[in-house]
Amino acid sequence: MVPNDWSNKLFKQVLKLERGSSPRPIINFITESSDGVNWIKIGDTKGNDTFINYTKEKITPEGAKKSRKVNKGEIILSNSMSYGKPYILNIDGYIHDGWFVIKEYEPHLDKQFLIQVLGSELVQRQYKRLAAGGVVTNISSELVYAVKISFPSLPEQRKIAKILSTWDKAISTTENLIENSKLQKKALMQQLLTGKKRLINPDTGKPFEEEWEEFQLSNIVDRPICYGVLKPGEDTENGIPLLRIQDIKTTSLNINKMTRITKELHLEFKRTALREGDLVISIVGTLGKVLKVPKQLEGGNISRAFAVIGVRGHDTEFIKQYLSSDYIQEWLTNTASGNAQKVLNIAAIKKLRLSLPSLKEQQKVASVLINAEKEVEFFEKQLESLKNEKKALMQQLLTGKIRVKVQ
Repeated sequence: MVPNDWSNKLFKQVLKLERGSSPRPIINFITESSDGVNWIKIGDTKGNDTFINYTKEKITPEGAKKSRKVNKGEIILSNSMSYGKPYILNIDGYIHDGWFVIKEYEPHLDKQFLIQVLGSELVQRQYKRLAAGGVVTNISSELVYAVKISFPSLPEQRKIAKILSTWDKAISTTENLIENSKLQKKALMQQLLTGKKRLINPDTGKPFEEEWEEFQLSNIVDRPICYGVLKPGEDTENGIPLLRIQDIKTTSLNINKMTRITKELHLEFKRTALREGDLVISIVGTLGKVLKVPKQLEGGNISRAFAVIGVRGHDTEFIKQYLSSDYIQEWLTNTASGNAQKVLNIAAIKKLRLSLPSLKEQQKVASVLINAEKEVEFFEKQLESLKNEKKALMQQLLTGKIRVKVQ
């Protein structure tokens, strides 16, 4: 229950939506000419930032006549792709039919408060509940209009928005730290994994000097490189953990949430039974994601979407970083076959050639890159924590369970 002094309305009662439009075919209206106007796309958004500051593309004045103009300071709402996400414009421009511009909300709602409400789970859940079949791929104006919201007086709205903006700033700052840390690690990888920069050999006090040797991936493993379980079947209680693509899309691996297969099926695919320290690489759909098997996953197995690589005679962490490098990732992408879903051929992976330094230099390089990776992971966990804190706070503030003092 919301407080008695809050209003309860449908979006239809407190705002108006106007859909964008696009000149077609759009390719005929994209321009680099100085008289081009901003063509606003979802790709112009950045992370948690609620502002759109520039556009990558512009359209001709002729194309603009067939589109919808939006002005600096207005709120636009995506209705496809990252549907339901609101942004404030820091530029004038034109929008296609994947956007709504929001009008006539000012008598009822503060702009920053509205941004917070639109992006909240309270509203996102309603989209799913109101959508046919509960599946949302895009949102119509009718769907948005049918959403119910509760809101306090304008002064209280402004205070709530100000509090939540503090979390937004912290989230945005952390996202920038992650981006910078990733760029620094990428630069290190480009230098250290190619031998352009040599680290100090602790035995000599001088940079490593030994020549790097070329190896075929299949020659530095202690068992055949192969893919995992073809048909896992239904989830089996107390079964063997099975690594799937969705399990590696978060910052940390959660064994308890992994699907499980029967012991019989695991034995049938014992060729890919996991050992601590093995590498697994994704080979279907999402290509080239490399994971070093942690202790808690030892004795588990992998789905068809992965191949297992049991490295011997070389530093596993170095090989993991090497396989994750831009050069190898580009090679994997170019080698993959298939249209709708890309697949890496096991035979091609086996033939992958790697230029490797001595084991001691591998270990030294791996140590530097692990530290860089830990910095990224630290900020990613911090980001996840901030987002969870904000989500919990929004649940309290946007329902009136916690009230703010208004001077």
